[in-house]
Amino acid sequence: MGRSVLVTGGNRGIGLAIARRLAADGDSVTVTSRSGQPVEGLSVVQCDVRDAASVDAAFGAVEQEQGPVEVLVANAGITQDQLLALMKEDAFTDVVDTNLAGAYRVAKRAVRGMMKMRSGRMIFISSVVGLYGSGGQANYAASKAGLVGLARSLARELGSRGITANVVAPGFVDSDMTAVLSAERKAQIIAAVPLGRYAAADEVAGTVAFLAGPDAAYVTGAVIPVDGGLGMGHLSPGGTTPRTPGCAPDGKKRHRIGRAGTAG
Repeated sequence: MGRSVLVTGGNRGIGLAIARRLAADGDSVTVTSRSGQPVEGLSVVQCDVRDAASVDAAFGAVEQEQGPVEVLVANAGITQDQLLALMKEDAFTDVVDTNLAGAYRVAKRAVRGMMKMRSGRMIFISSVVGLYGSGGQANYAASKAGLVGLARSLARELGSRGITANVVAPGFVDSDMTAVLSAERKAQIIAAVPLGRYAAADEVAGTVAFLAGPDAAYVTGAVIPVDGGLGMGHLSPGGTTPRTPGCAPDGKKRHRIGRAGTAG
């Protein structure tokens, strides 16, 4: 296909798996990271999605190198988990600014070229937490739930221009964070997942590749869970989403801007 693709927060984890999959499918792929450090086999541009000027500069660099962005994957995200009664306001606003407002910023910048081309794909990486809720993650859940409203509004607003907007909501993903958990904790998490295992990042990437590809030309405003059935009403014994200490179900770290400001 050889399209111009930008994946925010694509320098590791789910974002990197998505970027590599789309590149393997023949697209020209650039990933963003806050540091701008090289990623083997991929173009990288420095970007902080919390800063509109940084977003504009990143898009300018991509457009000069590989043309207007035809596929945008908004993956950048952070977590700062805390119980609501103890959560500082900065912890709430920082997460929402990165995860939700950051997605708005990159979508707004991408839509310029897409409207001129009268085509484009926007794919927002949410989380099962955004659909399901999770104690101690009110900020993260709110930001990820907001992506659903954002994508569906854009689907209605931009459909006449041939632009689709969809959401992928990963569940527990096999990652560096989950690898260090005790066998007992892993068993507790897996017990809440009907398929009885973690997702692989490549499985999330495959879903994104479908939405970016020709077979999804008539799919817009959709929310596709990649969670092994976790979000369809199956509860842990305590009645809540089982949360990995130190990360969201989709493997994002706590109290860090990980890939963010450019990373998801």
